[in-house]
Amino acid sequence: MELRSESFTIFIAATDLIDSKQVQAIIGALTIQEAALTSDMSKTTKNIPIISLTSPAIVAALVPFQPPFFIQMANDVTLHMQCIAAIVGQFKWQQVTTIYENNNGVSSESATLTLLFDSLQAVGSRIEHHSTIPSLASMSDPKATIEEELKKLRSKNNRVFIVVQSSLELAIMLFQKANQMGMMKKGYVWIITDEIASLLDSLDSSINYNMQGVLGFKTNFVYSTEAFKQFKTKFRNKYGSEYPEEENANPSVFALRAYDATWAIAHTINELGSVTSEKLLESNFDGLSGKISFKNGTLSQLPIFRIINVVGKSYREIGFWSPKLGFSENFIEHDSMEVKIVNSSGILGPMFWPGGSLTVPKGWASNDEDKPLQIGVPAKGAFNQFVRVSYDQELNRTSVSGFSIDVFEATVKRLPYELPYTFVPFYGSYDEMVQQVYYKGLDASVGDIEIMPDRFQYCEFTQPYVESGLVMVVTIKPDNLKGIWLFTKAFSKKMWLLMVTLHLFIGFVVWLIERGGNPEFEGIAAMLWFSITVLFFMQRETIKNNWSRLVLAPWFLVILLVSASFTASLTSRMTVSQFEPSVPDIETLQRTNAKVGCNGNSFIVRFLTNMLKFKAENIVKVKSMVDYEDAFNRGGIAAAFFVVPHAKVFLAKFCKGYTTTGPTFKLGGLGFVFPKDSPLTIDISKAILEVIQSGELQQLENNLLSSNNCSSLIDLNNNPELGPEPFYGLFLVSGSISAFAFLIITVHLVRSRQLNLHLTSTTLIGTRVWIWAIIFLIRTHLKFQFTNRRRSSIIPDPGEELNEIKPTCVVVAVP
Repeated sequence: MELRSESFTIFIAATDLIDSKQVQAIIGALTIQEAALTSDMSKTTKNIPIISLTSPAIVAALVPFQPPFFIQMANDVTLHMQCIAAIVGQFKWQQVTTIYENNNGVSSESATLTLLFDSLQAVGSRIEHHSTIPSLASMSDPKATIEEELKKLRSKNNRVFIVVQSSLELAIMLFQKANQMGMMKKGYVWIITDEIASLLDSLDSSINYNMQGVLGFKTNFVYSTEAFKQFKTKFRNKYGSEYPEEENANPSVFALRAYDATWAIAHTINELGSVTSEKLLESNFDGLSGKISFKNGTLSQLPIFRIINVVGKSYREIGFWSPKLGFSENFIEHDSMEVKIVNSSGILGPMFWPGGSLTVPKGWASNDEDKPLQIGVPAKGAFNQFVRVSYDQELNRTSVSGFSIDVFEATVKRLPYELPYTFVPFYGSYDEMVQQVYYKGLDASVGDIEIMPDRFQYCEFTQPYVESGLVMVVTIKPDNLKGIWLFTKAFSKKMWLLMVTLHLFIGFVVWLIERGGNPEFEGIAAMLWFSITVLFFMQRETIKNNWSRLVLAPWFLVILLVSASFTASLTSRMTVSQFEPSVPDIETLQRTNAKVGCNGNSFIVRFLTNMLKFKAENIVKVKSMVDYEDAFNRGGIAAAFFVVPHAKVFLAKFCKGYTTTGPTFKLGGLGFVFPKDSPLTIDISKAILEVIQSGELQQLENNLLSSNNCSSLIDLNNNPELGPEPFYGLFLVSGSISAFAFLIITVHLVRSRQLNLHLTSTTLIGTRVWIWAIIFLIRTHLKFQFTNRRRSSIIPDPGEELNEIKPTCVVVAVP
């Protein structure tokens, strides 16, 4: 027997039925609240199993009470909410509007919406608006109430509507009124759940006409079994004879579940003579609606939902969704009632959207959705390389171009939907343009707009498309003091020390070898003179010993390479290091009351006065990039403050006499401006990241700078001193050969008694020099290897380097 009633009359209907009939079980479209009310109000019903056919099943955790003998022939509501979220996430809608019919006195609305909220949050979406509609029986004028509620929803910007719960009667009336009010045209999205979608087979085509483009999901069951075909034939004959005026007579999943529930009850009675909830919950068989087994009072088998799209007189199946595998376009049916999804590619088939559109709606609309977005662009920016506004008199048209415009257009191309827009030149300041977005004078703003904390009170910013900061640019002047000792800066102090030490040591070794048999090497003065002349390959002393030639050969190679490197480094410094910034720091500007320039329409004026404490009268507002150079040449300003992207363009244009100096103040970067809570902010930010990762942004930036490229750009901070690291291999080879020759000749002299066992002071000095040089070279070698290894490793293992670089012990034998 079937029951369908309002909660207030459930008790009377159930009591009359039980009293007049020998009822052993109740099957009907009862909610968990109605079943609980029936069970609590009569002792007679407490032991009678109640089987509910409503979908989805509300689990006990979502209601404050669980009636005792209540069985739900449906799947957990959580799975339904997950399917809704999967559809929303598939099309990347950021916000949705939910519609819920409160069709009984005790509602699970809050718990159901909480499940949907959590599921939407997992896919990056949220419930923006919610509408609760009373049940039809409680409304005196249902059409007027629905129309008033739809007017409220239409006034919002969101265009994605989800009918979370509704009776079929209310849903029919809702879509009829939505169609009349123009809410079923292009740009709108409607999603229905299983309790409506599974009944579409029983609706007339006139009702489907009001639902064109609606998206939904229905519980899947196998159509190909012989049992289903026989049931379908009997059902259509029976239904057609009783309701001949109806067009469609196909059984829904609810009819199949009613049949399966009746069969389970009959099987239990035949087996036991009576029916109990415990025995019904032990049911495990293949029914028409699928595998029948229960867990916690609901069907335990995970469902597969058919994703449908209402088109024409009926609907199209565009894919499938399962909790385990997600979306798929195909599946395989088995006679054993098992269903296996194949080709789980995560995509759906082609969609037909409301209004006949084949393009995925963006899910929101501006106040006047028929008009393109009015996007403001700065018309008075100092750097028109970023935004250039020009007027074509012949075509009577204003054109907008520039780097920022190119970035925005590249970004819009990557959106998953069309975004109509038009650029509106704005002749005020950047702050005023941002405020116009807040006051709805503009729908958005695009340009070289800096992301600043105080601007967030008016709007939201996208992901920055260019990193930024505030830098100071000044002119350069000759540095006479540095020019006097400029040659010493070609090498680092370590390099100078190592060269002098090794040079004296090698000269000493050659002198020690030659002094016994070569009269030209007598005395310390001869050794020192030889050490000097050998640097320029001007030595006149004759080398007679082969050991001396062995020592000098690698050292000549060292001198040749080091001399060439010295010449290159010194030449570079003679063109750069003789210059210095005309103003070293900000404190100098403030102390001397010097005037500084900046873009008068930007935030920099406020930053200089509030953060850096410049006097307002010392700030010169500059209108264009060319005016900066004129102000520098006239002495009107001593420094200019730019954001980093502007500084790059300025230095690329006028690079010969300017440089950056002082600290860089980190800023948020350049971004695009949208109203607060605009769904476009997230979509545009994602698209910006795609443009960055694809390399397209880098190409646009290269084009921006290459148009003003200057080959003689002076960088005072990029000319490091040359250290010993590039030559450590040569030093080690030459030093080792010299040390080996030194040991051999020392041993030879001792054995021939030309040198007594007590070392002279000169020999002792040479020995110590050799020891220091060897240890220094080894340390330099290990440090160089360690540094290179750290630089080449993305995530170094702290213990790896220590394990690979073994402790080295240097043992030196002193004769």
